[in-house]
Amino acid sequence: MPELPEVETSRRGIEPYLLNKTIKKIEIRQHKLRWPIPKNLPTLAEGQKVRGVYRRAKYIYLKLDSGNIIIHLGMSGSLRICTSKTPIEKHDHIDICVSNKKILRDPRKFGCVLWQADDINNHKLIKSLGPEPLDDIFTAEYLHTKAHKRQCSIKAFIMNSHIVVGVGNIYASEALFRSGINPKRKAGNISLSRLVKLVNAIKLTLKLAINEGGTTLRDFTGISGQPGYFAQKLLVYGRNGEKCTQCNETIKQFTQQARSTYYCTQCQK
Repeated sequence: MPELPEVETSRRGIEPYLLNKTIKKIEIRQHKLRWPIPKNLPTLAEGQKVRGVYRRAKYIYLKLDSGNIIIHLGMSGSLRICTSKTPIEKHDHIDICVSNKKILRDPRKFGCVLWQADDINNHKLIKSLGPEPLDDIFTAEYLHTKAHKRQCSIKAFIMNSHIVVGVGNIYASEALFRSGINPKRKAGNISLSRLVKLVNAIKLTLKLAINEGGTTLRDFTGISGQPGYFAQKLLVYGRNGEKCTQCNETIKQFTQQARSTYYCTQCQK
């Protein structure tokens, strides 16, 4: 599933084509996605100017004069900018056509396309989410307070979107390696000083991934159709049985909450 770096890459890719452009037409070929696309979306959005292209967690939203179009990429979706000459494929379910004759399209299937009339933070899918990991509010002190007496593993804790958004499975493994923390450790047993290292590692890992256009392990691609290249720079994820880049110990893999975790038994305590 596309995580924060992949979604941010998509947001940055579509922004130049949509910002300050007027939505001329919305063509819906299939209303039944993960949640139904509102049938009155064309009535609500057509004729309005795109005032901003933003991201909240793994959602992209287009801010219009009287509301917001909320987009989720689903399991492996990726947005495309097309023209009227671009052939329509089987799973092209919605087109958002703007005044520069460009079309926002997903070549597979949007996870969802929804409408929110007021602040998107009031939407039921968004209002309970934790802070953005790259915002100043996400600090070691914040994480230490939230972790107090928590018995779950630190990896599960930082992947909880109610604690912090966007730290998916790949980036959790990478950040824990960079900070030297064993992914099995209980969240409530980690000192503030070690959480400082973890927060810094999360921010660094996500920034590096965004700069590389995300991580392509299966079929995520960015707006240009090019894959994300952060996969080439992964330190532990997917490297089971290989040598640690820091100590030459063998990288181990095990399953946590039905997800693969990779770590170094020597570097991570």
